[in-house]
Amino acid sequence: MTESGGGGEGEGGGGSGLTAVLAVEHPDLALTETAARDRSATIHPVREAGTDAESGHHHVVVRSDSFERFDAALSADPTVADFDPVTAFDGGRLYRVAYTDRAILFSPEITRANGLALDIENDGTGWTMTVWVPDRNRLARLFAFADAHGVDIRLRRVNDYAGPVEGAVDLTAAQREALLTALEAGYFEEPREATLADVATELDITQPAAGGLLRRGIKRLLIATVARDD
Repeated sequence: MTESGGGGEGEGGGGSGLTAVLAVEHPDLALTETAARDRSATIHPVREAGTDAESGHHHVVVRSDSFERFDAALSADPTVADFDPVTAFDGGRLYRVAYTDRAILFSPEITRANGLALDIENDGTGWTMTVWVPDRNRLARLFAFADAHGVDIRLRRVNDYAGPVEGAVDLTAAQREALLTALEAGYFEEPREATLADVATELDITQPAAGGLLRRGIKRLLIATVARDD
């Protein structure tokens, strides 16, 4: 493990924390073998779901030249217990993934450090993570986690006194609730297992309001992931 930039408590900044760009690599990091088997794929964990330390499932937005090849790679990946392509959109898919005990999950450790994963993307068979943490002690905690699991980690750059939403596109609480409710109800399945009216009933709002929340939520997810590099 190498670290360029060092630890130590940050000074000043009014407690606004810091943003760090990390490069991490290990064969047992979740989805690493999938990325190795499908070199055309770009994988973005969805921030709101992917950083939930207690979640049994995680959500990723994927682009690939061949989703048949990507699905085969997921099936062969020893870090993947189960997966489900939730919905497709122009140029990509949203997947729900459950991991095996073998998988090393970095995102929950960011949450445990009171941090936020602003962006995570595969870089070949490694991963580039942009994270916000309250201070350098919390950043050091991530390095300690990596060291304990034999993960190679490098600090590419750090921006002291950066707010946690700098450069991020977040869902509102209502949009997140609507998307997760629709997801669990089966609204995104093919064929659909729930109607928009069903989702609206679960949310206790009108059908047009539910439709608006879903459209705006999906749009913000796409802007934050798939459309980010366009």
